[in-house]
Amino acid sequence: MARVLLLTNSMGASAEVLPALGLLSHQVRVAPAEASALIDTPDYEVLFVDARRDLPGAKSLMRVITSTGISSPIILIATEGGLSAITAEWGATDVILDTAGPAEIDARIRIAVGRKGAEFSDADAEIRSGEVVIDENAYTAKIKGRTLDLTFKEFELLKFLAQHPGRVFTRAQLLHEIWGYDYFGGTRTVDVHIRRLRAKLGPEFESIIDTVRNVGYKFNTTSNSSLNAEPLPNN
Repeated sequence: MARVLLLTNSMGASAEVLPALGLLSHQVRVAPAEASALIDTPDYEVLFVDARRDLPGAKSLMRVITSTGISSPIILIATEGGLSAITAEWGATDVILDTAGPAEIDARIRIAVGRKGAEFSDADAEIRSGEVVIDENAYTAKIKGRTLDLTFKEFELLKFLAQHPGRVFTRAQLLHEIWGYDYFGGTRTVDVHIRRLRAKLGPEFESIIDTVRNVGYKFNTTSNSSLNAEPLPNN
């Protein structure tokens, strides 16, 4: 069951705009076809826009909606004759006829919600910081398009630092985050992995892992971080 917001100026509300929608169990809220209706509205998973009677007005409304950065899928409701006027520049996720039956409406809602969920999932699995692109699903890290040959711990270390750009972590914090609290090795392990990771990043990008003197390490996309580099402690 999805939370649906229907924008329409029809007096008959959803029963007139998309009659079969009322036969489904989705939570439907009807609001005026105005951008102001999007202010202080509850979270909704799908937005329906009534484009049956006023195509120019619906197009203008779509332009305003998409400019606000709303991420919910938008499905236009149109008549058979209005379909020819709707193009990709409207920014709609999908278009449905006002005569559509409940099975079709339900399928289109499920597909729209599922597609948006997949997009967020893929985006969350990819970390981008400067020239570095880390794909958590594929366990790969690339820099300027070049795939890095990293061990599991090197990948986890790079990923963790890239997830918190600019934040400084002590060696003890990194040891606990990457190796776990039950690891009994010393913090020298972190230094060794940082050194190996920098070597694999190469001279041009090794400085993105910055050393903060007497503290630890941070992820830095600036190119002058190597000026503050701290030498590894001697054995």
